[in-house]
Amino acid sequence: MTSARTQTWSGYRESIGDRSPLFAAMVSEWGISTALYPGCYLDLSPSTAIDDVTYVDNDARAARYFATEGLAESELGAAPASTARRIAFIAADYTTSLPIAQGSVDLIISLYAGPVWDHCRPYLAPGGLLLANTSHGDASVAALDPDLELVAAVHHRDGRYRIERAELDAYLHPKSAVPVDAESIRRSGRGVAYTKTAFAYVFQLRQR
Repeated sequence: MTSARTQTWSGYRESIGDRSPLFAAMVSEWGISTALYPGCYLDLSPSTAIDDVTYVDNDARAARYFATEGLAESELGAAPASTARRIAFIAADYTTSLPIAQGSVDLIISLYAGPVWDHCRPYLAPGGLLLANTSHGDASVAALDPDLELVAAVHHRDGRYRIERAELDAYLHPKSAVPVDAESIRRSGRGVAYTKTAFAYVFQLRQR
């Protein structure tokens, strides 16, 4: 039973919008089956499409939500992920070592959560994907990483998500002529302003 103090994904979804169509589109495009979502708070949307998702947050409200027996499953209801769906939650700071095998996930999600890529990259499988936006500079740091290749831009308008995979050379060009580097982005905690923007970007880890 949900206590008066336990906030829910449905309530949180009203404030941020439903990201479920985004993850459905990503599964359709890349066949993702496992994901890691650091700094998830109460956003359960990846589990509407991805069979195995590990959520990480050190917020007590998130811990309370995921610890409430049956709550996440009831909120997902008849969502179309398979009957093999797995939802795991780790109450931790994602900048610390996590009990996750290296190279074990298909997707790392970095949305409004800080420097996820710097700390969670060991968990991504070769050829796996990073979904990141420029909040806190994570997508901008990723754009400078030679181990990553931009494979899509994600657009969000009127509650709809669209994945663009063509003409990607138009993205990630800074407006300013002043050179940027990963360390300066990390220090400022702000993303680079680009001439053409997107809600988020999808990068693929190159296979060595």
